[in-house]
Amino acid sequence: MITENPFSVLSEIISPAIMQIYVVAMFVLVVGGTLLDTIHKKSGQWFFKNAEEAKKNATREISGGEKTSILMKTVAEDVLTSAEFCNPKRRLAHLLTMYGFVVFVAMSAIMVFAYPTSTATPVIFPILWHLGALSLCVGGYWFWFAIRVDVAAEGNPWNRVVRADLFILSLLATTTFGLIWSFLQSTTGVSSFISLLFLGFFLLSTTVLFAGVLWSKFAHMFFKPAAAYQKRTAKADGSNDNLPTVSRDDPEQQKRHSMELLRDAPMNMGLGIKRERPNHY
Repeated sequence: MITENPFSVLSEIISPAIMQIYVVAMFVLVVGGTLLDTIHKKSGQWFFKNAEEAKKNATREISGGEKTSILMKTVAEDVLTSAEFCNPKRRLAHLLTMYGFVVFVAMSAIMVFAYPTSTATPVIFPILWHLGALSLCVGGYWFWFAIRVDVAAEGNPWNRVVRADLFILSLLATTTFGLIWSFLQSTTGVSSFISLLFLGFFLLSTTVLFAGVLWSKFAHMFFKPAAAYQKRTAKADGSNDNLPTVSRDDPEQQKRHSMELLRDAPMNMGLGIKRERPNHY
C-alpha cells in the first residue's frame, strides 16, 4: 500500500483529466477564498495601513541587507520552526501537522499530474504521500484531544465543535479518509463498494477543506508570515507598532509601574501564572 500510487490505480475507473480538473478547482477555491477572507476581514487593508503608519513613526532607516536578514529570520523562526509557540508540545504538534500537510498536498499534485496512469511512479512519492498523511494525523489528533486550550484549560469536552474547528476537523478527515481509502483500494480492489465509499468520504472532506477557506483558519497560514515580518521590521526601525519601546530591563520601566509597592521589585519575578499548567479547573 505505502509504495503504491493510489491515483494511478484510481485512473482505471476515473479519467486522469477529471482528477486534474478537481485539483485545479481546489487550488482556485483556496485562492478565491483567501482573497474573499482578506476583503471580508479587511486584514489586507489593515496590514498596509499599519505599515504606512510604521514608516512615519520609524526612528531609523533599515538597510536592504537588514531587511533580508529580517526576512530570513522570519522564515526560519516563524515559518519553518514555529518558534512563536512557547509550549514545546504545541509546537511539535503544529510542526507535525504543518509539514505533514505540505508533503501530502505536494505529493498529491505530483502524482496526479506527473504520474496519473503510470505504474512506474517513483516509489518515493507514494511513500511521502502516506507518511505526510500519517504525520498530519499524529499532530492533528494530538492537538485535538490533548492540547486545545478550551479543552486543556477550560475543561470543555473534546467533542465540542464550533465553526473555528472547521479547518482542523476537515484536515484530519481528509488525511484519515485518504489513508483508509488507499488501504482499502490496495486490498479490496479499486472498484469495490467499500473502497469507493471511502473515496467519496475523502473527496467530500477535501472539498470542505479547500472550499471552506472563508469560514476557517486556512487563510491565516498566508497572512501570518507577512504579519510576523512586519512586526520584526517595526521593532528594527523603532516604530514598534506604536507600542512603548522601553525595555523591561530598563530602570525607567520600574518607575512607570502603577503600584508603588512593586516599583523596587525585581523585574524577573518568576514564572507567575506559568508556574503550574491549568488542568480542567
